[in-house]
Amino acid sequence: MTETLPLPVTALSAAQQTSLVNIVRRAAKTEILPRFRNLSAHQIDTKSGPQDLVTEADTAAEAMIARGILRLFPNAVVIGEEAAAANPALRQKAAEAELAFIIDPVDGTWNFAHGVPLFGVILAATRFGKPVFGMLYDPMVDDWVIADDQSATRIAGAGRAERPVSVSKGGALDTLSGVMHYYLLPKEQQEKLAPVLPSFYRMGSMRCSCHEYRIMAQGGVDFTLSGVLNPWDHAAGVLLCQQAGGVAQMLDGRAYDIGIEEGFLLCAPNQETWDTLAEALAPLTD
Repeated sequence: MTETLPLPVTALSAAQQTSLVNIVRRAAKTEILPRFRNLSAHQIDTKSGPQDLVTEADTAAEAMIARGILRLFPNAVVIGEEAAAANPALRQKAAEAELAFIIDPVDGTWNFAHGVPLFGVILAATRFGKPVFGMLYDPMVDDWVIADDQSATRIAGAGRAERPVSVSKGGALDTLSGVMHYYLLPKEQQEKLAPVLPSFYRMGSMRCSCHEYRIMAQGGVDFTLSGVLNPWDHAAGVLLCQQAGGVAQMLDGRAYDIGIEEGFLLCAPNQETWDTLAEALAPLTD
């Protein structure tokens, strides 16, 4: 009988994670930042609609990051947002892979294309659909929030000491601040959600999952809610929230993995706050 060997404790070594950070930083320096506030109309296109943009920075950075990853991990499945838009089957392939990397080369493309300096690069690694490494990179500041499934979430940057971060303490519903992409929901779901919104202390959207999860992991907001489950938006952020002490689950109680395409993903700082939010948001699951 063939013995089944256990998977390694963590998917990526510290040296491999450092290499991934350097790949992302080089791509930002080479392909993203030179194009910021320097795009011509022909360098910006739309995908699913007029608010869903793609630029030359997206495609060039994704290609550069993917090449770098495949040099390090030639047997891994690597998908980016733009590649998956062209070939949706890649998403399921990544969900089934022993090791997959998911790239969002310019998260917050609408901001980027309109000259708003609030965008980032998201990189995640998954094992059979479960996030095991995440990085949320801010090219404007050159710093990153990072973790793997065996380490606490921390923030680091060029010339700066690495330090741990943690989610907020949570609390009662009327004390909670959160982010959600309300405008992306179908009208019938907006109608279910609208009566709940006054229950919260504050609600907003940054049009950038990278920065929304960064601020969540650092305790700046108490929760995030999303009904659009693109893995390039969420795989890294879910892991970083969890490793910063938080709880990330589907609103129906399922554990998150990148193969889930429908439902609502709720991240909160602890189980008690998650349960409080889930009760308030129950109309969304009716």
